[in-house]
Amino acid sequence: MHDLLVIGGGINGTGIARDAAGRGLDVVLCEKDDLAQHTSSSSTKLIHGGLRYLEQYDFSLVRKALIEREILLRAAPHIIWPMRFVLPHHKELRPAWLIRLGLFIYDHLGGRKLLPPTSTLRRRSTDRLDPLKPDYRLAFEYSDCWVEDSRLVVLNAVDARARGADILTRTRCTDLVRHADHWEAVLERDGKSETRTFKAVVNAAGAWVDDVLGLDSGQPDETHLRLVKGSHIIVPRWHDGDHAYFFQNGDGRIMFAIPYERGAFTLIGTTDVPYDADRDRVEITADEIDYLCAGASEYYNRAITPDDVVATYSGVRPLYDDHAANASKVTRDYVLKRDDTEGAPILSVFGGKITTYRELAEDALHTLKDVYPGMGRDWTEQASLPGGDIPGADFDAFLAGLTQAYPKMDPDLLSRLARAYGTRVRAVLQDAQTEAQLGVQFGGGLTEAEVRYLQAEEFVETAEDVLWRRSRLGLHMDAAQQQALSDWFTVQAPEGP
Repeated sequence: MHDLLVIGGGINGTGIARDAAGRGLDVVLCEKDDLAQHTSSSSTKLIHGGLRYLEQYDFSLVRKALIEREILLRAAPHIIWPMRFVLPHHKELRPAWLIRLGLFIYDHLGGRKLLPPTSTLRRRSTDRLDPLKPDYRLAFEYSDCWVEDSRLVVLNAVDARARGADILTRTRCTDLVRHADHWEAVLERDGKSETRTFKAVVNAAGAWVDDVLGLDSGQPDETHLRLVKGSHIIVPRWHDGDHAYFFQNGDGRIMFAIPYERGAFTLIGTTDVPYDADRDRVEITADEIDYLCAGASEYYNRAITPDDVVATYSGVRPLYDDHAANASKVTRDYVLKRDDTEGAPILSVFGGKITTYRELAEDALHTLKDVYPGMGRDWTEQASLPGGDIPGADFDAFLAGLTQAYPKMDPDLLSRLARAYGTRVRAVLQDAQTEAQLGVQFGGGLTEAEVRYLQAEEFVETAEDVLWRRSRLGLHMDAAQQQALSDWFTVQAPEGP
């Protein structure tokens, strides 16, 4: 009998699996698709406190997230890094003093140590406002962090497996039967199924959490989720610099314009739209594209139009239904619901932010501590994620050393690989000293050596896994190059775990 089944390979599921495995539990995680294939690869890719939640007086959520921001920055400085956000003052929306007060609270609520504080910007003394319309003469610049969201999920899964967890991708849980002291779960992949037993189940299936609850015939038929779609557009680079913009909209929503993919693009989002359609095929609508273009054009000194959009992505946020009237006001905090009224326990995870996934995982294990009285203590607060054990969390110094060690390698390639893999980059490069020694060159800087590493270490099975979740290299490759990679997968023997 296994200790724990975790259903769901998003950030919450992989975070819980990692934490539980590190406590010595026998863990199995199953995910019906690829890791991070749904919500966890469709975020705005920020590790942040959520400045707008201060207006909703959700100080507890903001403080919790701000504390986690610094913990995660230390744990994975290769995929998480500081970013400055410029918030232009829109005179018709909020008074400047109120914004500055909110930012003062934001600076101090979470015990900020690593990031610089807020500063005030005026057009006459900064070029940060040059991309904006002349009406915006005052702005505030504050700190948060950027994250490669799908890589954060994968690294949690990699670490969970290294600590003994069994990570089963493209494996669906098709049945759950509760007994007094255990669960029977049927796990299916490629038409083949097996039954395993577990002391407890964690239901971290995101938008499918109610479906999983429905597998157990003893569960009441009720809905716990409120699904909200968030969409983003990607346009060519729209402003210079490595800073982002925080725009306030007249409808009370906010959006971000963020340097994306090594500054080649600008990412703009997000929307908040109630959603009740196909959860496996979530797509942006023309109205959402128009909304995002119009919102950004309200600030930029040149208009963004749908014709400028080179790519989009959308995801469904599975929020806990707290019956708020406005989708934007539904709580983003997580809710854990344990049910053991008829036998062995199942713990369901609702909502949550990518920033607070680590604390959510700790809370989940605390909630199940009576089931596993011998499990280990909390450990993830001080632990690095795979590749994140960079001395002093100083990525720049690490990259400088890597560049010296590989003088014949393209510096841009080294920088991208270092960002993706951190200290594990040498496992990708191995004995190669030049790009030619890395095998097939697929385009966009992607090489055969990297793909083989991803197969062996990061659960990759398809070209899509590589191009849109382990990386975003699909944005840098044309259709023929992408097809060549897909063809490579069809003829190469798999080297996965």
